[in-house]
Amino acid sequence: MSQREDLLEGAKKCLVEKGYSRTTARDIAAASGAHLASIGYHFGSKDNLMNIAVIEASSDWGDAFEAAVHGAGGRTPHERFRHLLQSVFASIPDQTPLLVASSQALAQVPFDTEVREQLRVAHARARSALAALVLGVPEDDVDAATASGLGSVVYGLVSGYVMQAVVAPDSLPTADRAAAAIMTLAGAAPGDSTSP
Repeated sequence: MSQREDLLEGAKKCLVEKGYSRTTARDIAAASGAHLASIGYHFGSKDNLMNIAVIEASSDWGDAFEAAVHGAGGRTPHERFRHLLQSVFASIPDQTPLLVASSQALAQVPFDTEVREQLRVAHARARSALAALVLGVPEDDVDAATASGLGSVVYGLVSGYVMQAVVAPDSLPTADRAAAAIMTLAGAAPGDSTSP
């Protein structure tokens, strides 16, 4: 691994062990085995490194539940959405430190234009990827309208469930109950798996 990659891995480790706001540049240097000055050289600042680490760690988490949904083989958008919720809900306990760190990074948005831009790009990618996942199509086939419509709804639901689980881990419904509730909102009968 390069020194840059070592620093990113060290920052990800610190996110889990110490959290976003409690991690210092010295913590990252110690966790990565890199020199303290290399953070500025490769990333400009500790905060920029931490933001990139949060985005990459969140992307890694997304890749894991994307693989789980593809492995489950849902035939309809409703089935794929239910598999997505099952995968997200099942992974939350192990991912809680990362999810808390992501929330801390989000809190920096009003005060840091660089963080805002990094997260804006990451959220746009997530909306597109989630729409593709639910529709069962390649991400390149998702147009802007679908990403801003379906992708935003799925992203909002996943994010909302994550926040609820961080605050009150026992508050989540089952994936089946959540998917049925979405069907109710959509005006479909809960047992109708042919509607998205």
